[in-house]
Amino acid sequence: MARNEYYEDGEATKEQCPRCGDTFLAAHGDRQHCGKCGYTEWN
Repeated sequence: MARNEYYEDGEATKEQCPRCGDTFLAAHGDRQHCGKCGYTEWN
């Protein structure tokens, strides 16, 4: 998925990593994960 597909009307539709700030969190079934720094939020 292209990075520009994560924006709608200038706003990000996916949550960004709070640690990195410049990457989006990958949505998995039970968690959201940053592939750059390894930050994970469990649902």
